[in-house]
Amino acid sequence: MLIFALVLVVCSVMVIRQINLNQGKHLELREAFILLYTKGYQPQAQRLFNRLLDEVDNLSNRQVLDDFQRTLTLVNPLQSESNNLVWQYHWTVSKEVERRSWTTLERALKLADQE
Repeated sequence: MLIFALVLVVCSVMVIRQINLNQGKHLELREAFILLYTKGYQPQAQRLFNRLLDEVDNLSNRQVLDDFQRTLTLVNPLQSESNNLVWQYHWTVSKEVERRSWTTLERALKLADQE
């Protein structure tokens, strides 16, 4: 039983460590994309942009919100800038936030309708 508990603890630590590494990699990827794009490295930024788009569905809600807030400071969300990769990524993340929060919004509306 002691060996089982030890294996369980080690596995738990490894899982938590891997989650933290994955979150750190996404953050690094996002910041590298923003840096490359703002400095004019268009082809490299485009490659990172494509990788970010591939990851959006697998991100946690917290990561999606962090990306939304980070890109919101760099773009004007009310003005369409379809040639701006940061704006495109912001728009994609914004739609993902909206899609994910729909059930939360429905629940909030139901609570508001209850007496």
